[in-house]
Amino acid sequence: MAKWVYMFTEGNANMRNLLGGKGANLAEMTNLGLPVPQGFTITTEACTQYYEDGRQINDEIMAQIMEAITKMEGVTGKKFGDKENPLLVSVRSGARASMPGMMDTILNLGLNEEVVNTLAEKSNNPRWAWDCYRRFIQMYSDVVMEVGKKYFEELIDEMKTKRGVKQDVELTAEDLKELAEQFKAEYKRKNRC
Repeated sequence: MAKWVYMFTEGNANMRNLLGGKGANLAEMTNLGLPVPQGFTITTEACTQYYEDGRQINDEIMAQIMEAITKMEGVTGKKFGDKENPLLVSVRSGARASMPGMMDTILNLGLNEEVVNTLAEKSNNPRWAWDCYRRFIQMYSDVVMEVGKKYFEELIDEMKTKRGVKQDVELTAEDLKELAEQFKAEYKRKNRC
């Protein structure tokens, strides 16, 4: 069985061709004892296999991803998809060679409406929680579903105009909650076409 997924603790800087530059560097920093959050890298070979399989993640790769998530849950004490103690992850693309500004990122994977409500309550900062959620919806829609950023930026601009503010940071938790709902509606609308 091929190894498609490496925990940061399993890699090193010499594995750039397999782990990509970012993955190899995160593994090396982990090995050096630097404070790197728990994580794993899906190999460049898995990416090649994904395309060979018609842009589908095969069962073997998915099983290894789920195993890596389970390991992260064990180390962090958090659980992916759990509304009381959620494990939130970021997904960052990488390549063998450095490509600044060309790689995509999705932050806060694991957030959903139940989790964001708990996060707002536990953090005592609903504005922050709803901002994280609306950003997740925006990034996922853009990167995964190819709904252009401009649609979401227009919704943000409309909300700022409606509220008479100039900066995103001036929007309230309720504004951001409303934006999250608008973002979800935009995502659904664009994916029906």
